[in-house]
Amino acid sequence: MKILFFIRSLDVGGSQSQLALLARGLAQRGHDVAVAVLYCGQVMEGALESAGVRIMPLNKSRRWDIAGPLVRLWQLFLSERPNVLYAFLPTQTTLAALLLPPWLPTRLIFGIRSGRMQLDRYDTLSALSYRLEAWLSWRADLIIVNGRAVHNDAVARGLPAGRIVVVPNGIDTDAMTPDAAAGRELRHRWGIGEKEFVIGMVARLDPMKDHANLLSAAAVLQQQHPDSRFVCVGDGPVAYRRELEALARSLGLGGHILWVGEVGASRAIYNAFDIATLSSAFGEGFPNAVGEAMACGVPVVATNVGDVALILGNCGEVVPPRQPDGLSAAWARMRERLRQDGENLRTAVRARIVQRYGVDTMVDRSEHVLSELCAGRAPTAIAEHHTSLP
Repeated sequence: MKILFFIRSLDVGGSQSQLALLARGLAQRGHDVAVAVLYCGQVMEGALESAGVRIMPLNKSRRWDIAGPLVRLWQLFLSERPNVLYAFLPTQTTLAALLLPPWLPTRLIFGIRSGRMQLDRYDTLSALSYRLEAWLSWRADLIIVNGRAVHNDAVARGLPAGRIVVVPNGIDTDAMTPDAAAGRELRHRWGIGEKEFVIGMVARLDPMKDHANLLSAAAVLQQQHPDSRFVCVGDGPVAYRRELEALARSLGLGGHILWVGEVGASRAIYNAFDIATLSSAFGEGFPNAVGEAMACGVPVVATNVGDVALILGNCGEVVPPRQPDGLSAAWARMRERLRQDGENLRTAVRARIVQRYGVDTMVDRSEHVLSELCAGRAPTAIAEHHTSLP
């Protein structure tokens, strides 16, 4: 198959990493794979090119640089004539639906990665893209979502249920492995003592991640367990970061929390945590940070968003969103579980991801869906077969 992916850029992010894993996996299986990006020069491009994936930059220079990139995108569709155009996220699915010439035999796939978004927390253009995606979904031959919760939300938004397929994310369990030495080294660099208990979250600074919930919960736990340290890995808008830092100071967390920007050594980061956490309030589908932490043998405490409860099973703790007291109590319970049965718990946590959510499983499912679509199988039949997958 000739497959053209389309995404904003290949910078650090959950959707970007999933696209990269899938593109690389399909290229290694002999498919002709290319990725069109609005913004080029980002960190994942080199590794993909080394794997035989072609990167096709549209050279968008700024937000309102519109006409040139759109013309180049339309020309790319005409010159490439792929069997499949697989667009990720609302802006790209919308542009693909509007610009893909209807006379081409190319099959259009919408890749949807989030659900139950609260649009009032974002700017007008982002909200409009989200609504346009639903309005234009009739144009898609197939819609691939990364979790059951996203599937349910897509149906509620009005996307055609008979064209929606569930393909859960894949976690690179060869790259994400337990590595105590790397974790200890990173803790030392962060200035964290060996006897301190580290709770960490890997998430961009974005309203959906609800860092305010994490900070409020941290203030509660800190009173009960003074040896607790908290690490927030990820970056975001400067003004929002300063707002969160001010909240942390007002809660008395100043010396107990670290704000770490984007870091490439993900395995070391997760292994530096005693517990990984996710405090999101909305918008999640299949949070990669949950699966990656588990693959490193790190237990997770998370809010009940997206498919988190399904991913964790009985290996983690799930609490309602926006309830810091509940989140703090769950951290305390997990501390006790680790104290009583830490080795067995860490082994079970990793095994759950390896058995259910490996990269090969995700690539297998995706390749099968794309092949069936290109072979002319009806989208409804594909959806009925794949929606029930775990």
